Amino acid sequence: MTVKLPNLLTDEQLDRDFIIQVEPDWRKLATCLQCGTCSASCPAAELMDYSPRQLWEMLRLGLRDQVLNSRTFWLCTQCYACQVRCPRDIHIAETMRRLREWAVANDYGVPPALLQLRQSVSTNYNILNEDNQTRLIWAQSLEPLPAQLKEPSTGQIEALLYTGCVSALYPMAYSIPQSLVQTLEQAGVIYAAMGGEEWCCGYPLFGAGMEDQVADLARHNIERAQAFAPQTMVVTCSSCYHTWKHLYPDYVDGDLGFEVLHASEYLAHLIEEGRIKLGELRWVVTYHDPCDLGRKNGVYDPPRAIINSVPGMQLREMINNREDALCCGGGGDVAMMEADVVEHIAERRLAQAVATGAEAIISSCQQCKRTLLQAARKSRTRMRVLDVTELVWQVMEK
Repeated sequence: MTVKLPNLLTDEQLDRDFIIQVEPDWRKLATCLQCGTCSASCPAAELMDYSPRQLWEMLRLGLRDQVLNSRTFWLCTQCYACQVRCPRDIHIAETMRRLREWAVANDYGVPPALLQLRQSVSTNYNILNEDNQTRLIWAQSLEPLPAQLKEPSTGQIEALLYTGCVSALYPMAYSIPQSLVQTLEQAGVIYAAMGGEEWCCGYPLFGAGMEDQVADLARHNIERAQAFAPQTMVVTCSSCYHTWKHLYPDYVDGDLGFEVLHASEYLAHLIEEGRIKLGELRWVVTYHDPCDLGRKNGVYDPPRAIINSVPGMQLREMINNREDALCCGGGGDVAMMEADVVEHIAERRLAQAVATGAEAIISSCQQCKRTLLQAARKSRTRMRVLDVTELVWQVMEK
């Protein structure tokens, strides 16, 4: 059936194929009320040349060149705040991603940082363009180096660790996999890591509009993971977790053969089973919901269950939490293109944390930790920022 578009422009001005390509569900977009909820929800809206609401109207009118020359869809952090709040259930963030996809496919104004990202991942299988065989560099400071990292167990592996590029290669995040490994050692969990055989999950490329680049990464990671025959894949990165849960199943016949859990879910299970016992820590903390873990996957309770399991710890929620949590700014590859935008967004979230009177922000995403910690340091705000894995290791009874 042919989609009927508003006849407001001449055929020369109106590119119907473009509109339908970036928004196949045109009828849904056509129901937009222009209420502005998306713009009010967007953490980057005030820094965009056109707000999301204005972009949708331009898209509906077929103003292709104006849309594609806008910075708006390149500044989208893909946090899904607009999407979960839209009264018409329009998949706004996905349309933003499709606009990137169209720009990439047609070589139209793609930021150089994203082209470099594609080159780095295709060449060295990680976002930093480092030698991927150094992917266990974070473990070098562990004394002694756990035997299970040097040589995987020949028995049934309970947990196969997937660290992701940020934890594996950014020094600021090394303590996340370090904390998880030491916790699993103390808890007697039989685990393994893929080391240099772990490749980027592909989500940064997917978000950049380069979905066609994901298939080879997915098939490689799935094949290597299945060779370990683990009971559970434990993922420390919320973006990687989303990828394994929602993108990778499309690349296998049947199921993956193992359960995929975020580290916060896995640690919450170990605490509930009594394999991890937590000591007292009298801190007032707040919790930051990562967009990829929260809004995209509905994982809100396990991290809070961990925090509430720590004797003496008090959790104070920020005014925006759970589904309404503000984005930290670290998603959507925006940090690679516009660092100042990320800084601005992170400062807003940090201010909400400060308003709670908390001593520390706990999160469940390595990128959230990096982004919020950088904001705290730059603004000279006295606020600790920890991943939930770091919290567990810090308070675990050794």
